[in-house]
Amino acid sequence: MKDCKIYPLVSVIIPVCNASATLPACLKSLSEQTYKRIEYIFVDDGSVDDSQNILDEFAEKNTVGDRTVKVLHHEQNRGVAAARNTALDSAMGEYIYYVDADDTVASEAVSNMVDEALTSKADIVGIEWFLAFSSGKRYMRQPSCKTPLEALQKMMSGVMRWNLWLFLAKRSIYAENGIRFIEDMNMGEDMMVMMKLFACAKQISMLHSPFYYYSRVGNDQSLTQTYSAEHVKQVTTNVYEVEHYLQNIPSYDDLKGYVPFLKLNIKLPLLVSDNDMYYRQWTEWFPETNKYVMCNKYLPLRTRLLQWAAAHQLFFLLKLYYWSVFRFVYGVLYR
Repeated sequence: MKDCKIYPLVSVIIPVCNASATLPACLKSLSEQTYKRIEYIFVDDGSVDDSQNILDEFAEKNTVGDRTVKVLHHEQNRGVAAARNTALDSAMGEYIYYVDADDTVASEAVSNMVDEALTSKADIVGIEWFLAFSSGKRYMRQPSCKTPLEALQKMMSGVMRWNLWLFLAKRSIYAENGIRFIEDMNMGEDMMVMMKLFACAKQISMLHSPFYYYSRVGNDQSLTQTYSAEHVKQVTTNVYEVEHYLQNIPSYDDLKGYVPFLKLNIKLPLLVSDNDMYYRQWTEWFPETNKYVMCNKYLPLRTRLLQWAAAHQLFFLLKLYYWSVFRFVYGVLYR
């Protein structure tokens, strides 16, 4: 962009909690953004490591010209949902974008998203990303979507990701519709907020370029998650929140058939394991959706068969799939 002063301010929100090991790489990628009209809003969420000093040093070096850095603090850890709300309350940009403190972003990311937003008059602009492992990376693509309704249908069907860092969105959508994260509900919060944003958007656009690097380095459990009772409670709260929200929008008749698919999609990671406890947890979580496992034609047949096996408690097939595909194939390709 030749004259960034004529372009809108973008608020980039980065929650931070004990991230001193990964912050330097993240901050380097932020400092290299080619778009200059940015306010970086960091929320130090009760860190007890060196994160605050690293952020303060970054703020001192990078608050220059049209670029500002805000470092906000929570005295005690309140969770990522509260941290993002604190940042939203402080944001002044016309657009909001999120980055996680253990990830990096391509230098041209914000510039390309803003260009697309201005050209297409989009309320939300989506991008694609790389899943970065200790050696190598995997290009993760998003489907094409022409309307917010189509995007919601594909999100609920499980073929479009809703991660916050995949989308630049107008701040006015948050303000005019009272969209905020639910404090203490830190799992599934990205799904809830992004679906509300898409429900309120009039125009969207997708950039089929990988501008974000989502790091799985150092995470030996990259293909599984720990689903504690608290985790399930938080995700369930956010699912019910978005379900209730969608029931009150004009296009709900075009979405209600996708609600079972959303709930099946939410609990699908439980099947990416060799743990019988997780399999049983899958059958008991949103049990009313189990009869729909073969109905979602958006998903590949192998995924629907995986869910079918879980619904019929054929757990040996789930273990066979896990060890042959996730542990062997993915374990070799994406170490």
